[in-house]
Amino acid sequence: MEDIPPLRIYQTIVCILGIIGNALVCVVIWKISAMQTRINAFIFHQAVIDFLGSMMTLLKSEVKVPDPIPSNALGWFICHVWSGFLIFSLYVMSTFNLLVLTMERYFANVHPLKHQAALTTWPRLKVGIALTVCWALAFGLNIYTLVLFREENGKCVPNQIPGSKVMGILVALIQYFLPVGVMLFAYIRIGVEMKRGAARVAPAPAQHLPGGAIAPDMAASLLRARRNTFKMLLLVFITFVICWTPNQVIFLMFNLGFRLTLTEWFYYLSVAMVATNSCVNPFIYALKYRQFRKGIRRILKRVRKRDENVGTDESQSNNVSNQITT
Repeated sequence: MEDIPPLRIYQTIVCILGIIGNALVCVVIWKISAMQTRINAFIFHQAVIDFLGSMMTLLKSEVKVPDPIPSNALGWFICHVWSGFLIFSLYVMSTFNLLVLTMERYFANVHPLKHQAALTTWPRLKVGIALTVCWALAFGLNIYTLVLFREENGKCVPNQIPGSKVMGILVALIQYFLPVGVMLFAYIRIGVEMKRGAARVAPAPAQHLPGGAIAPDMAASLLRARRNTFKMLLLVFITFVICWTPNQVIFLMFNLGFRLTLTEWFYYLSVAMVATNSCVNPFIYALKYRQFRKGIRRILKRVRKRDENVGTDESQSNNVSNQITT
């Protein structure tokens, strides 16, 4: 990556945007109580993961490792952990979190009774367990990368491990192709159910309330809200597939025996695309998630009101000071 300055500059910009954007998502959900819902818990978790992924990618790009690498615990950490284990564990964790979020929406729309029954008891605990499983799967799948390199004469060199290609194929299938297949099926089923729901909800006659107001059709409003959430998450999924597919296809072809190396420019470009996926979600929320936009406006109003109060207090303090002086 260091040998390709335009690609390095692009990745640095992407990481900075990812850090700022995902931090904003976390602040909005944390500060606005109305946004602290189950689906936003997964979005918050996604933002935390993408924030850490952007931060780690930026640090790995900008922080220079010792040369030669020392033959001690620091050298072991650089070769076994810093080389890729941490970053790709976070990237894969983002994949599994998106999978869990998709399946939560799948059961809410396609099997609402089962979804409601499953979350009637200990809903927060079950959400916490689902998020913990994401971390365990991500680190568990990438634990094999801890032995892919070794320190030799002050350099990190590839470690020849029997069966590493087979392991690479299994990891690619489990961490990308299988989740994408499941999510694609889920979004197709949700889309079909949305159409059926729209057909079932016929336009209801307007109910006039005192004062001339018209009561909204609650079923239609709920369906509209679910459709908007579905469109937003579908866009997140499409962006994820675009950003991740080149990297995982190259990785799979490499492990299948194609004449590819993971040091070519196109592989580094695919890694930069994976990093890009960590920064695009906040922009999608800003464009497609009305509740998120409202949260941002509420925070801006609070900041503006606080600044006005501070200005008023300072003005009053100056007036009192002038009166005492005279």
